[in-house]
Amino acid sequence: MTQKEAVLNYIKDFGSISSLQAFRDLGVTRLSAKIFDLKKDGYMFDWDTVVGINRYGNPMHYKRYKFMKEV
Repeated sequence: MTQKEAVLNYIKDFGSISSLQAFRDLGVTRLSAKIFDLKKDGYMFDWDTVVGINRYGNPMHYKRYKFMKEV
């Protein structure tokens, strides 16, 4: 299974994916590149910006991708 297929299956199974989940669960370090490739294949994505605090107390944000439209 390719990393692109793994990301696709993960979103289908769990509804969304973040960079941290992609790294921890799938070993994918460049989630945005995989999303870009999937968009070229006709998939459409929406995302939420998640805001949190890192371990040093500083604000941070990241994207959580989910399907807008499946092919």
